[in-house]
Amino acid sequence: MPYAESVVGSFMYAMLRTRSDIAHAIGVVSQFMSNPGKKHKTAVKWILWYLRVTSRVYLCFGPRQPVLDGYTDANMSGDIDSRKSTFGYLMTFAGEVVSWQSKLQKCVAL
Repeated sequence: MPYAESVVGSFMYAMLRTRSDIAHAIGVVSQFMSNPGKKHKTAVKWILWYLRVTSRVYLCFGPRQPVLDGYTDANMSGDIDSRKSTFGYLMTFAGEVVSWQSKLQKCVAL
């Protein structure tokens, strides 16, 4: 399976364009692009299955109030391997996600 170039790259393109719901899973499997193990390849197959069964799911802005809400969160040393912290934000408009980010910090939390 051409793990790094083909599959994970295609996932990233889909994630950035239309499928923000797979962001966490793609973030995890992309960390192992240079040396994927059996668990990572299984995770890629699971993501493919998830995309297939949710292909008819879509966002629909209904009659809700046009309110822009923002949420943020962080954890302390959540990455077990590097002990680095993760932070992120989520922006919603009319109750639907329009922007988000999750990022591993560069420094180690003590």
